[in-house]
Amino acid sequence: MRDFDWNDVRYFLAVVRARTLTLAARRLGTNHTTVARRIAALEAALNAKLFDRHVGGYVPTEQGERFLEEAEAMEASAILARSRIADSAATLSGAVRIGAPDGFGSFFLAPAIGALCDQHPELEVEIVAMPRVFSLSKREADIAISLAQPSQGRLVVRKLTDYQLGLYAAPGYLDRAPPIRGRADLPVHRFIHYIDDLLYTPQLDYVPQIDKAIRPRLRSANLVAQMRAAMAGAGICVLPCFMADPEPGLARVLAGEVALTRSFWLAVHADQRNLARIRTTSQFIVDAVRDARPLFLPASA
Repeated sequence: MRDFDWNDVRYFLAVVRARTLTLAARRLGTNHTTVARRIAALEAALNAKLFDRHVGGYVPTEQGERFLEEAEAMEASAILARSRIADSAATLSGAVRIGAPDGFGSFFLAPAIGALCDQHPELEVEIVAMPRVFSLSKREADIAISLAQPSQGRLVVRKLTDYQLGLYAAPGYLDRAPPIRGRADLPVHRFIHYIDDLLYTPQLDYVPQIDKAIRPRLRSANLVAQMRAAMAGAGICVLPCFMADPEPGLARVLAGEVALTRSFWLAVHADQRNLARIRTTSQFIVDAVRDARPLFLPASA
């Protein structure tokens, strides 16, 4: 073990999670040549081939899979040691990456997070607001907000809140379109919805629950794009009330008849739960959502 460099374990884990040298290098803040060199050095130190190269990227060999368990255990020990030091530090610092659905991340979290930054000036906060599921085990985020309760991995999960969704359209669209007296009138209208084969979770497949006869004519994988299209008069869209109700360019349709409920969940990896910056940021999000309950559930406000 004299030639074993513990720091090379970081490079090994980055390649396992990124599957390419280029992406691993980007995440580590270096170049792919350095990553390749460090992987080669680790393989030489261990006298083992750790990766096979395929069309889809770098895949761990059988020896690589065995070493992965040990590497993740090393990483967990390092995280625990760092958390103990962080808890004893006077100033909260470091980076926290929050993965969140595009609507929650852009319309709720982004406007709220400045208060956390004011409280902890040395904290670096990254909000990744994208329509996707974030893997905490692959360290794609430190904190993940999801629409479904995560059930796999060593995660600590808590429910943030239920939230309500409704039908919304621009007043201009409603003025020129056929009148809407009830659900039976909806199928003749132009609907805006997700692209079916790009739905990353079944919780987003709203339209069939409203009326199976509805055939959306305009689709986007991005909720913010859907909302902007609705505001421009392109049609009717299912939107979270916390996004649409504050917008004067949108009017709710059949408010007393059509209302859907979904949930937001917050998850952190068990190895990071006690990191001061993760714990503090998680609690900030929980408190912010609790204080904004009437925004998420207007009917119960």
